[in-house]
Amino acid sequence: MLKIGGFVVVIGAVLGGFLLSGGNIAALWHPFEILIIGGAAFGAFLVANSGAVVKKAMAAGPAILFGHRFSKAFYLDVLGVLYEVLNKSRREGMMAIEADVEAPAESPIFSKYPAILKDTHMTEFICDYLRIMSSGNMAPHELEALFDVEISALSEELQEPSHAVTRVADALPGFGIVAAVLGIVITMGILGDAEKAEIGEKVATALVGTFLGILAAYGFVGPFATAMGHVAHEEANTYEAIKMTLVASAQGLPPALAVEFGRKSLLPEHRPSFNELEDSVKGR
Repeated sequence: MLKIGGFVVVIGAVLGGFLLSGGNIAALWHPFEILIIGGAAFGAFLVANSGAVVKKAMAAGPAILFGHRFSKAFYLDVLGVLYEVLNKSRREGMMAIEADVEAPAESPIFSKYPAILKDTHMTEFICDYLRIMSSGNMAPHELEALFDVEISALSEELQEPSHAVTRVADALPGFGIVAAVLGIVITMGILGDAEKAEIGEKVATALVGTFLGILAAYGFVGPFATAMGHVAHEEANTYEAIKMTLVASAQGLPPALAVEFGRKSLLPEHRPSFNELEDSVKGR
């Protein structure tokens, strides 16, 4: 909701200042200018990006506007499922978690954490590395190197939608100028026959195109892309916490200490405290 409030402030400040300066809101309403700018920007966005990136960028809207899932409760779930799986493997052996890893949806451990199961990619990520660890043929430093390679590639993939929308924001002022130039072309075409008032109206319409392009770029699309980047960074940080936990376990540390390594690697904003994590894993 904070993002919606920010957009409201942008609109209120710009339009409020315009009205207080004696402007007329109706003078800013030109649907065909919006069609030129918005249509050209969206078309360029489709051309420049793959279908997967377009879908991810479109799907990011609700999470940005109404709040993303990366909260303290979600992090407690991530660390909780890791603790339970590692604790079971430590007590009963790595082979004991084979059924949990092969069919997490049917696992009594994973079933306690629906937020994790809902993210199929994260569930597969955890299970893949638990499967590698259960093989017993990889040294901790080799496991960490493999983690680093995958997380690096994953981070780039997560940032792609943000970068794509940023490029749209960068292009919007240019498309606003395109709309303005087209308006000037129309004005020049009627210059010999039109009255001064009509010419003034046409020039004003052309200038509105420039205004809309710049406002959309710096007031809406640019900040939205930045917020998308923050969410992608939070998600990549979650995978980093999973890595730290599993590598610590592979080095022989007990589950309680391994998840502490994961907790410490989380971003401070939503990081659970030591006591909150301890209470969470004991309360399961």
